[in-house]
Amino acid sequence: MGLTHGELADRILGGWTGRIAGNMLGKPVEQGDHWTPGHIDAYLRLTDALPLTDYLPPPPPDAAGFALRPEWPQCVRGRIHGSCRDDDVDYAILGLHLLETRGFSFTTEQVGELWLLRLPYLQTFTAERVAYRNLADGLRPPLTATYDNPYQEWIGALIRADVYGWTSPGDPRRAASLARRDAVLSHTGNGVYGAMWAAALIAAAFVAPDVRTALETALERIPASSRLARVVRLTIALYESGTPWSDTLAELAARTAGLGWIHVLPNAAVLTAGLLYGEGDFTRTIALTVRGGLDTDSNGATAGSVAGVLCGAAAIPPQWVEPLADRVRSAVFGFDGARIGELAERTVRLATLTP
Repeated sequence: MGLTHGELADRILGGWTGRIAGNMLGKPVEQGDHWTPGHIDAYLRLTDALPLTDYLPPPPPDAAGFALRPEWPQCVRGRIHGSCRDDDVDYAILGLHLLETRGFSFTTEQVGELWLLRLPYLQTFTAERVAYRNLADGLRPPLTATYDNPYQEWIGALIRADVYGWTSPGDPRRAASLARRDAVLSHTGNGVYGAMWAAALIAAAFVAPDVRTALETALERIPASSRLARVVRLTIALYESGTPWSDTLAELAARTAGLGWIHVLPNAAVLTAGLLYGEGDFTRTIALTVRGGLDTDSNGATAGSVAGVLCGAAAIPPQWVEPLADRVRSAVFGFDGARIGELAERTVRLATLTP
């Protein structure tokens, strides 16, 4: 792999920190049918926050039409004291616990068992809530993903994939395989491919010279004919042609119209655009990704994870790190208030195990 232990630890801490910071950045505007890219930028202009280089500002007193999510007082600049609780971080913690207790040979059934033991039902959503209910009703995978589940290709499995990349540094094949085993509990088709692609992308980021190379490497782990692979390749082509970021977003929105703001395909497109046009800069990457709209906190989290692995924790600007106070809130039983640094240290131990 070519990384020293210290470099690996810095990259993994960068992944955890980036995921949490990106999630916090996007959380106040997580409502893709209302918070479109244009509406997000209108809010940023209203609050004098363009270019976006820090967490979102709090809303002005008379900001009609700009109501943020109810959690906003805990995740806007000047008011953050540790991270907010969010499923985008809960699943990373749950995945870490899965690997610590079940090892890398875990089964899909064991993923489901851990959900029932450690994750409150009302902190699950869409495909995960359906799979949870199916598990409680006695169904087993793959029926947990297919029975009465209209969300099979939504973004849920992708947001669970980071830990498989963090613990497979430089090994995208292994990362994708682990992510697939987790994803099929609740998703099918492109929903599963999204998880495999994200895990492979993060694993590749440990050794890739740039994000463009990591994206190409990750594409090798999913079917080339899949809609997910096609939309990622389209985004890369638009970027390489010199198309401005805003025009790229418009073209991607037209190509994925009608799927909804939580489907994996439009979100993978916005995420890929943020990574490419961010051009390796951590702040620019998460800012562009969140400004791209759709599932802003999930996309911001994954973009932050990739960018954090690429640059390492030491290179993440302090305005993203210091408000987190090295603490994470979590609904996962036994983990609320955990130190971010401790979670990263535990991940490093797993990443250095001999496969």
